[in-house]
Amino acid sequence: MVARIYRPTRTAMQSGKAKTREWLLEYEPAERKQVEPLMGYTSSGDMFQQVRLSFENKEQAIAYAERNGIAYRIEEPLETKRVRVSYSDNFRYDRRQPWTH
Repeated sequence: MVARIYRPTRTAMQSGKAKTREWLLEYEPAERKQVEPLMGYTSSGDMFQQVRLSFENKEQAIAYAERNGIAYRIEEPLETKRVRVSYSDNFRYDRRQPWTH
């Protein structure tokens, strides 16, 4: 059973950085999910898919996995470059493209 250690990215509906600073440890699925024919529920016999542990930093997550004998895989986050553009930049005289309606 392999665990994945990663830092979650923000959703498309999220402009801030809430809940993106912590590191998560999640188990990868061991078996496929199945659809129950009678009611249409999705089920699985893999109970480790429900486990989601959060840590303050990557080192704590790695130490937990090694202490408990859990095989793990680390996914490093992609750092995004923050571009700050002000509203007044839309009306600058030295724009690359002319501003039109």
